[in-house]
Amino acid sequence: MSTSATVLSGPALWPAQAHVPSVLGRQLVIERGEGSYIWTSEGQRLFDGTAGLWHANVGHGRAELAEAAADQMRRLETYHIFGRFVNDQALVLAERLAAMSPIPDPKIILNSGGSDAIDVACKLARRHWQREGRSTKTTILSREFAYHGLHGFGTSIAGLDFNREGYGTVSLIPETARVPLHNFDATAAIIAELGAENIAALVTEPIQGTGGLNPPQGEYLTRLAALCRENDILLILDEVITGFGRAGSMFAAERFGVTPDLVTFAKGVTSGYAPLGGVFVSPRIWQPFYLDDAATPIFRHGATYAGHATAAAVALGNLDILEREGLVERVKELEARLNDGLATVAARRSSIAEVRVAGFMAGIALVDDLDAVAVSDELIDTGFVVRPLRGNTLQLSPPFITTDDELAALVGAIDDTLSRRETP
Repeated sequence: MSTSATVLSGPALWPAQAHVPSVLGRQLVIERGEGSYIWTSEGQRLFDGTAGLWHANVGHGRAELAEAAADQMRRLETYHIFGRFVNDQALVLAERLAAMSPIPDPKIILNSGGSDAIDVACKLARRHWQREGRSTKTTILSREFAYHGLHGFGTSIAGLDFNREGYGTVSLIPETARVPLHNFDATAAIIAELGAENIAALVTEPIQGTGGLNPPQGEYLTRLAALCRENDILLILDEVITGFGRAGSMFAAERFGVTPDLVTFAKGVTSGYAPLGGVFVSPRIWQPFYLDDAATPIFRHGATYAGHATAAAVALGNLDILEREGLVERVKELEARLNDGLATVAARRSSIAEVRVAGFMAGIALVDDLDAVAVSDELIDTGFVVRPLRGNTLQLSPPFITTDDELAALVGAIDDTLSRRETP
């Protein structure tokens, strides 16, 4: 195998989720951001049509969040929350999160991000059933095309096969299985085949993100929740993308009328200003670990930066912005405008196979003979960031502060780019 000197002498930083030879020499170095825009080191201004990786909900460059971090660091950068110790910011944040939780009377497990949260939630689901004495309930189900981060459990339950491949086994953690994206009857059949007595939990994004922006069809999600209840399977909602307003409600669980057993969150809790994630835990699961008894078990979770004081302070400031500026309500307006705009474009562009909008995010599935990667590259050249996803799909998920004019410009740029690429 030959490797060019250019690749071997590239930057020390290993690019994430990248075919390295394809990106070296083409990387965009982002050095600052303001509002809904980012700037490269070469001075190009780009509209951030993806809000980073779905997270820059309040926009870039918010001075008050920088000040919240600096103020907290001057007082206490952080202190761990192991055993008898806890820091004041972690306590305050947990109480505030509990008050807005899609699960009644929850406890909050804090950690450093979405992949952490998935690992904790899956471990806790299995720990729950072992504590209950139902030792066969170990399998974790997930949906086709699902993305749940890339830690051990996240890799194992990936519904995107390429994220599970290359590690010597079908799944890093063996007790996992996939169910179809939308087919409820086939899902019920798989549960019956595996045996509910062997299944600990089913994990799903309420609106699939990285898998191609796939909203639930009809009553699928409520039927899935009922199926889990009937079979005594814990339902874990992965709200890492949808939580804190992206779905047009504070949590997508509320939008779709579902009450899960566990909910994972991350991105929107700080709008990316600090790494923080966590899990909402229902009373059914947390109460046995709180009994005043020497025999009460311990759930062995925790990381050095769990409940990081500075990250918690930033999260509190971010939640203040969401509430003060009415940004969750604004998402509902933006969803309607985005849906109308893309529907108009799709009606006149033969290059669009399907448009899927849910909350302030959309997937534009292109026809097979048009490459979503090439289209996204051309849009960057014209000043707009979108992201190619599975299924030859363009991802849109701009910041909540996007103006009507900015949204119209983004939709117009997509229309113009597709127009240039369509065969006359």
